[in-house]
Amino acid sequence: MSNRPLPEDPMVRSLIKMAKKSQLSRRSFLAGAGGSAVALGLAACASDSELVAAEDISATDKTLNWSNWPFYIDEDDDGNYPTLDRFQEQTGIAVNYMVDYDDNNTYYAKVRDQLQLGQDIGADIVVPTEWMAARWGQMGFVQELNEANVPNKVNVVDSLANPDWDPGRKKSLPWQGGFAGLAYNVDKVGEIRTVEDLWAPELKGRVVVLSEMRDTVGILMMANGVDISSDWGANEFNKALDVLREQVEAGQIRNVRGNSYTEDLVNEDALVAIGWSGDITLINYENGYDDGEKWKFVFPESGATIWNDTMVVPIGSPHKANAEALMNYYYEPEVAAEVAAWVNYVTPVKGAYEAAMDIDPDLAENKLIFPDAATLAQAKAFRTLSSDEDNEFQAAFQAIALGA
Repeated sequence: MSNRPLPEDPMVRSLIKMAKKSQLSRRSFLAGAGGSAVALGLAACASDSELVAAEDISATDKTLNWSNWPFYIDEDDDGNYPTLDRFQEQTGIAVNYMVDYDDNNTYYAKVRDQLQLGQDIGADIVVPTEWMAARWGQMGFVQELNEANVPNKVNVVDSLANPDWDPGRKKSLPWQGGFAGLAYNVDKVGEIRTVEDLWAPELKGRVVVLSEMRDTVGILMMANGVDISSDWGANEFNKALDVLREQVEAGQIRNVRGNSYTEDLVNEDALVAIGWSGDITLINYENGYDDGEKWKFVFPESGATIWNDTMVVPIGSPHKANAEALMNYYYEPEVAAEVAAWVNYVTPVKGAYEAAMDIDPDLAENKLIFPDAATLAQAKAFRTLSSDEDNEFQAAFQAIALGA
């Protein structure tokens, strides 16, 4: 049979080439096409010409749309957001707070076409994970901040102040950070300490892992003895991916999910998970276990991953000054400490530890919120990937994830 020409659509052409390169089976290729297309879209050019930021109408339109992850701001028993309510009272800016960011790739897939055209995506602040924020920044999808409107930017912790994609944080500010590790139902499962514990026969079909590739594969790579922050390559990645594929195909892993993995834990469809630190504290609290733990979060003996999510203003947002006012407000140490007390993630704001000592000394000593050197030594950040690596690895990961 003669070779047929590749389709004209550049994304489909790239997807087919990637499938051949990865030697995916036809079934895996078709199953992974949707997720792979999302990953490939990360490399797409925004346009032939430089995008122009939207006209800022903040002076006459005191509104703001904020897209964020679930369980990622302080909330009272009535479903209100106390710190956000005070911001609105102080500034007169009405904030539409949207809990609609569940996964980096799926959110990007929803807004990619608008971003490439420089259009308003319906959000003035978005909180992607740092690697995705870097992609947006490199493609011209975010606006540069007016530093005069964000004087509290000086409070960003030194370790996060100068990322390679945004030196001096001229286009972004970290929101919260955290760890990925192991979570388990203490009423149903014996102590979990290693990644290998997830593969126990009695846990078949009761394991859920994150759709965030860098956390799930990062945890598996570390279990293989890889330093994920160092100069590893495709061989190390693929060995970890083989473990994931084997456990998905065997039915050991029931789901590969974004933030909704917590639903599997709460309804006990899953008893163990690769999950995020703050989520586990929150589901204990939300389900009446604030005086104890039904679900426990631990670092695997081989180590945890560390990450941070970052606030950016999309290129088409017409409310940049309003967004800057909100960023500045949340970089007040007392406000940052109040948020950290609820979300139980790592705050990126200098002075928040001292403020937390005044609010709740026990909180300030929580090493998952204010990690000390010993805690940080057990966690590694997934190294920066090139665009080619990101596309190749995401395509292979999504092919497995979509089959779970």
